[in-house]
Amino acid sequence: MWVMCLTGVDYFSTLGYQPSIAFEATGRLSPLATLFLVFVTLAGAVPIYSHVASSSPYGQGSIAMLARLVHGWGGKLLILVLLGFAATDFVITKTLSAADAAEHLIHNPLWHKSPEFLHSQVTLTMMLLVMLGAAFMRGFAEVIGLAVVIVAVYLTLNLILVEECLRYLAGHTELVAHWFNAVAAGDWRIATHVPVSGTGWGTIILLCFLFFPKLALGLSGFETGIAVMPLVRGEGHTPEEQLAGRIRGTRKLLLTAAIIMSCFLIASSFITVTLIPAEELIAASIPGEEVDTSLADGTTHVVPEVATEIPIKMHPAGKAANRALAYIAHGQSPTPISPIFGEEFGTIYDISTVVILWFAGASAMAGLLNLVPQYLPRYGMAPEWASATRPLVMLFTVINLVVTWIFDADVVAQGAAYATGVLVLMSSAAIATVIETYNERTGSWFNRWPWAYSMIGVLFLYTTVAVIIERPGGIKIASFFIIAIIASSIWSRTMRSTELRFTGFRYKDDESHFLWDSMRHLEFPILVPHRPGGRDLAEKEASIRQEHHLTPDDPIVFLEVERGDVSEFWQSPEVEVIQEGGRIILRFQKVSSIPHVIAAVGLELSKTGYPPEIHFGWSNESPLSANISFVLFGEGNVPWMVRELIRKAQPDPTKQPRVIVG
Repeated sequence: MWVMCLTGVDYFSTLGYQPSIAFEATGRLSPLATLFLVFVTLAGAVPIYSHVASSSPYGQGSIAMLARLVHGWGGKLLILVLLGFAATDFVITKTLSAADAAEHLIHNPLWHKSPEFLHSQVTLTMMLLVMLGAAFMRGFAEVIGLAVVIVAVYLTLNLILVEECLRYLAGHTELVAHWFNAVAAGDWRIATHVPVSGTGWGTIILLCFLFFPKLALGLSGFETGIAVMPLVRGEGHTPEEQLAGRIRGTRKLLLTAAIIMSCFLIASSFITVTLIPAEELIAASIPGEEVDTSLADGTTHVVPEVATEIPIKMHPAGKAANRALAYIAHGQSPTPISPIFGEEFGTIYDISTVVILWFAGASAMAGLLNLVPQYLPRYGMAPEWASATRPLVMLFTVINLVVTWIFDADVVAQGAAYATGVLVLMSSAAIATVIETYNERTGSWFNRWPWAYSMIGVLFLYTTVAVIIERPGGIKIASFFIIAIIASSIWSRTMRSTELRFTGFRYKDDESHFLWDSMRHLEFPILVPHRPGGRDLAEKEASIRQEHHLTPDDPIVFLEVERGDVSEFWQSPEVEVIQEGGRIILRFQKVSSIPHVIAAVGLELSKTGYPPEIHFGWSNESPLSANISFVLFGEGNVPWMVRELIRKAQPDPTKQPRVIVG
């Protein structure tokens, strides 16, 4: 329950602005368009994320699923791009929600008595973000405890508000009849261009589909629900039983939250379109556009054309813009809906809405704190301190403040970036689910293909593309996050390339383990790297002994290293010890960097005996190409890099293996 509440502060908080956004996008069709949104939620998002929960139970979601499917630098690049969209989603969740919370405060009559500096949208939003960061600095337990209370109070107040509104409409059916007749007659009051002609129900259904991307913010919350999975406690005695319990619990969490939210979305869109004048919901009036200013009589007012072109900034104009339910709670509707609505109930509702909007960033912060340490430090693409919680909280808080300043704390301006981040992650979840399900099934390709998941994926992709085309500002903001993550990752990976990056050896068999332990306690003073598939070992040995002036009695151990995924940062290579023709060969497989393994072998042998010498032949490769090959492919300039790795890993010169090039 408490984890659902942590997810709910993100998901349920969209009730603060979703009803007015739905009306602004679809006019009087908003209840019908919301029904389509609910259908997609229950029939599309819930099944997809139920599969994601079982496939990625540690909170990394679709990113982890795709990471298993795509390897190498291409896979790392894909993960970085998805992390950029995830950062867009979670960061904008925090800044947009805090900005809408500030807007609710500023519109509250009692807030007008506060000091003047608290009337600034930007200042108030930044204060809320700093307070959220301070709450996380205290720890997760305090944050989760607050989430339970916040969600319980908010949903209770919304239940009271919706119940009172529906009761009023039940006694004033003429309002419902007027809305229905207007919809049937084609008087939809859609502010934007209607892409199809006609007024029939077929046209209405098509419009609900075409306008669905405009309502996509109502899908937020699923990625966060997966991100907080590690906090779900699974019942059972064994780790396997506990993991299965966590998956079951998360699936129940997602379904329960989706059902609750669906009911509120349908009810809130219906009471918004029937009880609030259109002019109070429109974000801005455009010259020459008809704006419905009545509740039930259908009269209109046309904003006059002007001869001079005037730049228009889309700032909310109506009192209900971005706060439709709060508008009703304050009793600002021209109809007397309920005696309990007024300044007192409205203020209580505002406080609850402000708190849950402010706290929506808590689930987003939890998602960021779960994703970033799982990938960037492990890829060597972030400093080690990025694995700690408090430094990350401070970093994300600073980023939130910068984003708020850039957007001037404008709710509408941030909506495109938010929707883009959410939809790209949902599309990636659908794609990963399709690929994984196909790979798990057997038989012909037709029987293996998950057709239902594919249809959901196509819908999500269509929605993503539609949002990007209509509101390209979102992809621009996401691109900034992606470029920032990729650039910082390249810089960090380059700077950390001289770390040893060694976590231990794995042994191919018990004999190799025994021979390796024996070698560590014997004197093998000379190590000679040998390229697999290169010169014959006898020829290589003769050449080394001649060029390096080694006697026939000097024992030599040959090192053969076979690369694996060179994009990996940390490595624990598999070692096989082979005795062949009187020679000892150490063969290493699944290696991401050749110099690091050679340095690690020398340092390991130095722990129990005299430091060995590592003998290399001379290379004619240019320094630039050698260094690039080292960073990208784990080879190139091997002798110099081995020496540098040893020097940094072992500061005592007497314990450093010697590197000899001849």
